[in-house]
Amino acid sequence: MEFFTLSMLNGLSYGLLLFMLSSGLTLIFSLMGVLNFAHASFYMLGAYLGYTIAKGVGFWPALVLAPLAVGVLGALFERACLRRLHRHGHVPELLVTFGLSYVILEVVQLLWGRVALDFQPPAALRGPAFTLVATAGEGLQLLWGAAPAALCSAAGAVCSPFPATRGFMMLVALLMLLALWLLITRTRVGLVIQAALTHPEMAEALGHNVPRVFMGVFGAGAALAGLAGVIGGSTFVTEPAMAATVGSVIFVVVVVGGMGSLPGAFVASLLIGVLQTFAVAVDYSLGALLRSLGLEVGPAAAGNSLLRLTVSQVAPILPYLLLVLVLIFRPRGLLGTREG
Repeated sequence: MEFFTLSMLNGLSYGLLLFMLSSGLTLIFSLMGVLNFAHASFYMLGAYLGYTIAKGVGFWPALVLAPLAVGVLGALFERACLRRLHRHGHVPELLVTFGLSYVILEVVQLLWGRVALDFQPPAALRGPAFTLVATAGEGLQLLWGAAPAALCSAAGAVCSPFPATRGFMMLVALLMLLALWLLITRTRVGLVIQAALTHPEMAEALGHNVPRVFMGVFGAGAALAGLAGVIGGSTFVTEPAMAATVGSVIFVVVVVGGMGSLPGAFVASLLIGVLQTFAVAVDYSLGALLRSLGLEVGPAAAGNSLLRLTVSQVAPILPYLLLVLVLIFRPRGLLGTREG
């Protein structure tokens, strides 16, 4: 029970980090039709800017200022580059964002170096949010904060702390989902954005500046990636490879959930986060499964690399296997409404 609870919480927190990343990408694609290959690079840029700002004025101001700075850079990129390419179709837009991802990577390495940075969370987020204490005969007990050392050192007691940074990450992601839903479906800004996408000529006739709306949407999507970068960089690690680590996974999330579907991105993020976390925690091979079923494995077969392969070793490829299955059986994604 303790293993299941902690693995589920870790999976949900990782899934919600993926949602924080994929929500911006989904927002840009659903409203502008642009598949932004540089989205994970904005995530990395948010982490590095957050680290630099946090050193000067503290973590909490950096949590606001770094995403704003990334959002401004994203809006300027849309104004200077993407807007000029929009009339030439989606391929030039895709290629220019692909090139931008390499530019950002080189700039980050030139300014901050190639080694990982020591981006620490604030004092309020250090330590556990709560601790699960499993005691023989008394079941599972939840204690807020760190459990007393005497309790954890008692015979038969096992303490499992859940980091406060992951709890904060989950809270921010849920607030982000609520804010995006309210913005798009319940505000005048959301109506203008949707009108600019579906009926741009009519929106312009009503006095709305459609190119400025698109610039704002792209900047907002980049800012969401920057926010995820500040939280993800302080929770995990801030290094030049962090964009490549999550870049392919968030595209899997967007496709599995359904291109342009925000609820689909949310469901796919949680699904992939939980799937990968449980898979990483299971050290069980096919050979062990056969032995548990009573099947004898000879010495020659026991050395076979396929039988020795554990579930945790194949965990990194599970999201891509899920992507292939979804594309075969449901090309529109889990909650998608269009095939493009």
